Amino acid sequence: MIDDLLKETEARMKKAVEVLQGDLATIRTGRASPTLIERLRVDYYGTPTPLNQLTSISVPEPRLMIIRPYDPTSLSEIEKAILKSDLGLTPVNDGKVIRLPIPRLTEERRQELVRVVGRRVEEARVAIRNCRRDGLQDLREMEKEKLISEDEHFRAREDMQKLTDKYIEQVDEVGRAKEVEIKEV
Repeated sequence: MIDDLLKETEARMKKAVEVLQGDLATIRTGRASPTLIERLRVDYYGTPTPLNQLTSISVPEPRLMIIRPYDPTSLSEIEKAILKSDLGLTPVNDGKVIRLPIPRLTEERRQELVRVVGRRVEEARVAIRNCRRDGLQDLREMEKEKLISEDEHFRAREDMQKLTDKYIEQVDEVGRAKEVEIKEV
């Protein structure tokens, strides 16, 4: 019973780390990568749709992406979505495809991106702590209902804290790696 709770909590913590990695993959580092924009939501006939479901994205050069929509009528909506995003990119629409040049990062923009990474890392830490809080609450209820002893409750709390420390360290490591990548000239 306690093992199941710990496994469930660990799965939720692992998911928080995966979400953070996905989020940080969208933060540009001066190189063109489809992950920067593939999750952007485009208003497609009134429905917010991920960009990667509406287009094919290619990277012919290190600093250029070409977005080729399956439906050419969606070009203007795709362009609007890119402009509204916090990526700071300016699309070039030629009527058939959108060229997305990736400019070199300025030192000011690098610092701004590092702050964004810091916020996202902190959000992931909070998510992991929330998982711990929920797990501890379940443990207290188990003890209250006499499903587990006080000793089992105490040991499980320690295990829960070890899990939390492990995943917060993983989140910090992911954040540090992204910061190094952003600061790389």
